[in-house]
Amino acid sequence: MFHVFTGQPVDRLPAQPICMTFAARTAGVDYYSYVTDYRVLVDAQVRTAERFDLDIVTLCSDPCREAADCGAPVRWFPDQPPAHDPRDPLIKEKRDLGRLQQPDPYSGGRMYDRVKGAALLKEKVGGDLPILGWIEGPMAEAADLRGMNEIMLDLIDDPAFVHDLFAFIVEMELNFARAQIDAGIDIIGIGDAAASLVGPDLYHTLIFPYQQQMVDILHAMDCPVRLHICGNATHLLADMGRLGVEMVDIDAPVDLRLARERMGPDVAILGNIHPVQYLLEGTPEDVFEGLAICHEQVGDRYIVGPGCEVPPLSPPENVRAVVDYAKATAVTPHPRPLSHSGERGDTHAL
Repeated sequence: MFHVFTGQPVDRLPAQPICMTFAARTAGVDYYSYVTDYRVLVDAQVRTAERFDLDIVTLCSDPCREAADCGAPVRWFPDQPPAHDPRDPLIKEKRDLGRLQQPDPYSGGRMYDRVKGAALLKEKVGGDLPILGWIEGPMAEAADLRGMNEIMLDLIDDPAFVHDLFAFIVEMELNFARAQIDAGIDIIGIGDAAASLVGPDLYHTLIFPYQQQMVDILHAMDCPVRLHICGNATHLLADMGRLGVEMVDIDAPVDLRLARERMGPDVAILGNIHPVQYLLEGTPEDVFEGLAICHEQVGDRYIVGPGCEVPPLSPPENVRAVVDYAKATAVTPHPRPLSHSGERGDTHAL
């Protein structure tokens, strides 16, 4: 993975699909246990990586950790990800923001569960597989704390409040990231799916600066960044390319040729076969052929995987086809140096 970031030769492409519910199902555990006990999550990640020869283990599991530690109510389900109730946000009134305290990632809450997961993964696979930590982006976390409908209205009606909310979120997320970095992760993911629902002008003026601040400070922490904005982010591609992240996940609605053109040649791109059409409902041949088309569209610095999470009921042979494509392909892109974090291992797909 890191060799792809820096443009160095690799003997095969990295295969790094996001496996969350699929990992729980592979390990034979319910998803409630997966997201509430870091030991269950770590065991499922290691089992899934070993069974399918994946080139990543990931701590991303659900969007409710940070907001829950702020005091937000969470809706729990026996075998699917938890969620916030949009009718019952933590910040019902704007003045509620002034009463919020920054949560401590080590205080024993849901953030600490992820930090402990990072340390356990470091113990089990550190140096053999890269460990992907995870934090929420400013728009996604704002939707968790404020509610999607309200934050969308706030972007238009009260930009000053949005700036205050985003500043709170960035501080919280960077504290959370630092705890995961100290525990042993190798790369941090920023999940900001809600940003794809915002027009280019509002994104550029209100969201992009805070994403940029997060990326710059994470780089100062010597940690590479993987950006995940699912949905149709076509209208945001140029700004996404300016963030300077090492890797971007591109979801199925986006044209990959356009993504490469607008984001430039230096960022690694993962994607973007449709998870349902190919992994859940397709065949291994469909998966292999779809990834070959994606690779041709992206060119250099391609990382193999679907546009978003692997569906839990995907046939194992389809997930194995993702790795089969990665194993069948080697690249020799033009090298470029990284000013931070470039050399974190020597495994076959790093």
